[in-house]
Amino acid sequence: MTERRAGTAVRGQLGEGSAGTARALLRCQLLSLSAFAVTALGALVVGALLLLPVGVGRSLLPGAATLLRRLSDRYRSWATRWTGTRISPPDPLPEAEGRRRAGAVLADEGFWQDVRWSWLEPWVGGPLVAVPPTLVGFGLFGALVQPFVWRLLGPDNWYAFVLVDSTPSMLAAAVLGLLFVAAGLRLAPVVLGLHARWTRRALAAPYTTELVRRVEHLTDTRAEVLDAQASELRRIERDLHDGAQARLVALGMTLDAATRLLDSDPAAARDLLREVRASSARALQDLRDLVHGIHPPILTDRGLGDAVRSLALDSFLDVHVTVELPGRFPAPVEAAAYFAVAELLANAAKHGGGREVTIRLAHADGTLTATVADDGRGGADPGGGSGLRGVARRLSTVDGTLALHSPPGGPTTVTLEIPCASSSPKTSSCSGTG
Repeated sequence: MTERRAGTAVRGQLGEGSAGTARALLRCQLLSLSAFAVTALGALVVGALLLLPVGVGRSLLPGAATLLRRLSDRYRSWATRWTGTRISPPDPLPEAEGRRRAGAVLADEGFWQDVRWSWLEPWVGGPLVAVPPTLVGFGLFGALVQPFVWRLLGPDNWYAFVLVDSTPSMLAAAVLGLLFVAAGLRLAPVVLGLHARWTRRALAAPYTTELVRRVEHLTDTRAEVLDAQASELRRIERDLHDGAQARLVALGMTLDAATRLLDSDPAAARDLLREVRASSARALQDLRDLVHGIHPPILTDRGLGDAVRSLALDSFLDVHVTVELPGRFPAPVEAAAYFAVAELLANAAKHGGGREVTIRLAHADGTLTATVADDGRGGADPGGGSGLRGVARRLSTVDGTLALHSPPGGPTTVTLEIPCASSSPKTSSCSGTG
């Protein structure tokens, strides 16, 4: 089961078909060759440590540690890009002047983690990723080379467990070679995923670093939430003052005027009362719009799926919604996901330049995922005032993340992930493609 999940995750990143399998095989080959570089840098660092007593190591250690960190960061990047396995890096190596930097490096927990990895990778990760390329290479030899050279190799020519000393045995070896090739290609995505899991286990930031980051993140998030709450309260107060409150004041003045005209001019009083009726309807609509901006009733009553479908119906774009949710989620999670999708849909309408948007909501392995993709011009930039930073801040309050892929020329795909669990049976009727 673990191998199947690893292979599925990698195939999702690589793409289906022979092209994705070939990429996985080439990446396994690259990782197996990179193990030699890991060994060399690990030996360099250990050599610098051994030379510390004679003083040479103090000058050599910072540079060797920096090179090793660059290589470990490259492995983290490969794991994320190739398999979607996120690996949190340790804190940067400490900066210090002169000889004191060697002491600072020695006191850094992430440095020792890199050293342990540099000595384990050639014995664990390297042999693991070498399996698929070895099978393919050995299989190609049996299928393409062995048939032409088997007579030249003498009477004791064994291919795996087949003694190749005749034409039938040569054909059996060729078939066996093709099986080796197929096995290597089949295993490549699985092995790539397993290596990424091993890399995460070996290179993820130390637990103490994660705790410090978690505290800092919660502190920053709390401050952002308080600022956002204060801003939202000011917006509500302004909308009430300029909208519904102003209409209600005008409505009261009109009622006073109608009351005074009831005896002297009943026709004018009736006209004023009709105006009061229209004003009350507009005030009620203002209040509904205000409440909808705070928390849409459909989200409370029907859940995230139907709420997002309602957004799709209100958009002038051609929006396709696919919902694969097992049930309801905590209210803060649904609200964060809803408003994030609403903002992304608005961005697609204002800045995307496309005509179609695809929204997919799914839940797996304790994570709510929302993917919003449009066929627009691309080039979205979180720092360009497009609202993506606001979406990311909103998601951070529920430990959510935002991943953006928007090359120039398009398309743009935004993936939102929120860790959560389904909290109630399914009540939404939005259970397919719409």
